[in-house]
Amino acid sequence: MSRIHRFDYVSDYNDLNNHETLHPLISVIDFSRANPRSWGEEGTVRLHFGIYAIFLKQVKCGDLKYGRNYYDYQEGTLVFVAPGQVVDIESDGEVYQPSGHALVFHPDFLVGTPLAANMSRYSFFGYRSHEALHLSKRERGIVLDCLAKIQYELQQNVDKHSKKLIASTIDLFLGYSERFYDRQFITRDTVKLGILEKFEGLLNDYYATDKPREFGLPTVAYFAEELHLSANYFGDLIKKETGKTAQEYIQGKIIDLAKIKAFNPDKSVSEIAYELGFKYPQHFSRLFKQHVGQTPSAYRAG
Repeated sequence: MSRIHRFDYVSDYNDLNNHETLHPLISVIDFSRANPRSWGEEGTVRLHFGIYAIFLKQVKCGDLKYGRNYYDYQEGTLVFVAPGQVVDIESDGEVYQPSGHALVFHPDFLVGTPLAANMSRYSFFGYRSHEALHLSKRERGIVLDCLAKIQYELQQNVDKHSKKLIASTIDLFLGYSERFYDRQFITRDTVKLGILEKFEGLLNDYYATDKPREFGLPTVAYFAEELHLSANYFGDLIKKETGKTAQEYIQGKIIDLAKIKAFNPDKSVSEIAYELGFKYPQHFSRLFKQHVGQTPSAYRAG
């Protein structure tokens, strides 16, 4: 069997899982109906998705990877995959029976619906493997109810209400997922291991070295990578913890340092700007005035 599989259309994924294509752009998958399968010989199988896919796993397993990490599956775990993403499966070569459910839909399904403009708010489609959503029993029931409503609509004769109702249910599903992630940010131990403190430490370390002169201003992506988190997950976590975006938090730190440096009479405003990582001093002055209400020179003058 090929070690690379592409799912550019809903029908591609339906064919793999022994499902009839009731609608060319969306499908609800019940993996218990799929034929027992094997990915072939032992090793890594790469899955390329050209569609949205949301997986609800109902058994403990560790075979699915995204990037370098395995998904932290427990009973009732949601994983979100967006078009263009690649998921790896570690195959042991054995035949197995898939379990759980999935919702797959093509981006074209969203065209003409309010959800099309709202998809960008659901940042968890950009999360990494170890940032999957772990559901309580009650939350899992809500997810299954949403899937059942979508499946019901797919089994009816298509009418002018079908697309609107299905898109609204997907939006409801994603809205609940957003709420469940908020709960997870508070309750999951892996989230409570001092990410904010580590971020603060990394930010201080960045400005204790020559990195600002060498690499410029610190970025959200840099700290997310240092903390082994996706930029989306890291940004959402910082926002939940501080009420500020990660970028706003970084800028606040820069302004605090700038205020201290401003009172050093031996350094010009341009020198301070370069020390902080700004490529152009006028960008520094503009940001400083936005936050402080006056230019660095005026602030220095008292």
